[in-house]
Amino acid sequence: MPLTQPLAVYALTRQGASLAGRLVRGLGAPYAPTLCLPERLKSEDAPAWTPPKGEIRYFETLGAALTMNFKAFQNHVIVGATGLVVRLIAPLLQSKSLDPAVVVLPQDGRFAVSLLSGHLGGGNRLALAAAEAVGGQAVISTATDLEALPALEMLAREHDLAVEDLARLPFFSRTLVEGGRVRVWDPAGHLTPHLASWPESFQFVTEAPPGPEPDYPVPQPDRKVLVDYRLGPVGPRDLVLRPRVVFLGLGCHQGVTAAELEEFIDLSLREAKLAKAAVAALNTVESRGEEPALLEISRKNNWPLMVFTREELARVSVPNPSAKVKQRIGVASVCEAAALLAARTGRLIMTKRKSPRATLAAAVSGSAECPKQAPPPP
Repeated sequence: MPLTQPLAVYALTRQGASLAGRLVRGLGAPYAPTLCLPERLKSEDAPAWTPPKGEIRYFETLGAALTMNFKAFQNHVIVGATGLVVRLIAPLLQSKSLDPAVVVLPQDGRFAVSLLSGHLGGGNRLALAAAEAVGGQAVISTATDLEALPALEMLAREHDLAVEDLARLPFFSRTLVEGGRVRVWDPAGHLTPHLASWPESFQFVTEAPPGPEPDYPVPQPDRKVLVDYRLGPVGPRDLVLRPRVVFLGLGCHQGVTAAELEEFIDLSLREAKLAKAAVAALNTVESRGEEPALLEISRKNNWPLMVFTREELARVSVPNPSAKVKQRIGVASVCEAAALLAARTGRLIMTKRKSPRATLAAAVSGSAECPKQAPPPP
């Protein structure tokens, strides 16, 4: 189940419910909290915790409520004992990239402890907001926050960069906390401008280091952060960030299957040396906007599906127009024209490719394109 609802706030006692009510009223937008309370408090007359608006749900046990809600909410604030919460959520945890944020407060509201998903899930931000709402103190234990240093995963999220392997993050975070410098190769400047506040913490690599990295442990300078939408050699311990700047244009026959489209897209991207994680959106003609296969691929890959009218596509100059396509649907290009329109550029980085029932092209949004003279480093 996707994380579809912003915030659930839980309490176990009358005092805790009163604090939870203050939290719901104080947090408000953008969290739109849902208040979750024990069944035994349901019969209270005009309780102090009743929010002016918003939903109240009742539960038999907190464990059952958390099990039911954990994957459905992006954030959880629990007024209760930290140890209890740890035991209850432990079986529900999946991974750093999937788990929601969890913040715990004692019923007097003195502290708001960021317990889970402090960075990627926004737990630290939520703890600060909860503490402010009830006049308490946020408790944040992530080392980069304590040292006023950047968290690379948060910078990536804020600037629409996909992290390819979260397991490689801890080394770079530790390097920053211990006062080391992280090397960054960022030919198109997707991340570099956002690191200007920490000049002592980053070293920017402008030329590709010679030779491949060995397969045995090496000193820190041989590890680096690579920021690129293109596929290329990656060291065994490099952290790769993919800017989502590649816009795919897709034309297809009615009734094409999602499986054949996915295989065609994957093969085309590999051959063009473009990272799938760098895809920003899927684009097509309006008559294909409800095609089941396109909708399935859009949902599966979390790619927005954008559609353009025939008139919009017809105004775009493309390198490979098709008289056959124009005769069939009234426009000489779908995939190339849609990619160029979506990226707002005049140049394709992958011209039209064909499969038996589809065509595909790709463009990169104007200023995001990497310089031709800067190949991915070994």
